[in-house]
Amino acid sequence: MKSILIASHCIFPTLDIIRTADFYEQKMGFKAVHYLNANEPHICLYRDTTEIILTQSNGQKVIPNRELYGYGYDAYFITKNQEEHQKELVNSDVKIVRSLNNTDYNNKEFVIEDIDGRWIAFGIKVD
Repeated sequence: MKSILIASHCIFPTLDIIRTADFYEQKMGFKAVHYLNANEPHICLYRDTTEIILTQSNGQKVIPNRELYGYGYDAYFITKNQEEHQKELVNSDVKIVRSLNNTDYNNKEFVIEDIDGRWIAFGIKVD
């Protein structure tokens, strides 16, 4: 029987794991569960069926993909009702770097910048 991929989780190293978790809870609507006493300390962030895992970067600055490679998001979440979601994030003072639009690769998406400078897209394929 062929194996089947079911889901994926983003893993975000961060300089200040508590500060980043607070941003995602207070601004982005995630719930944080702390595992800071584990052998590999981390915080899991949950929203709906999405999970982000924060790890400590041991003093290394977060460098977003666009800075490392010239372009690219750091995460892409498939979502519906982007208008409502974008409005929710605007009302929470989350920085919108690309407002909701239709891309040249047939996605309807918008992009935010998180507290560590990562660009995160929320979108879905358009028929």
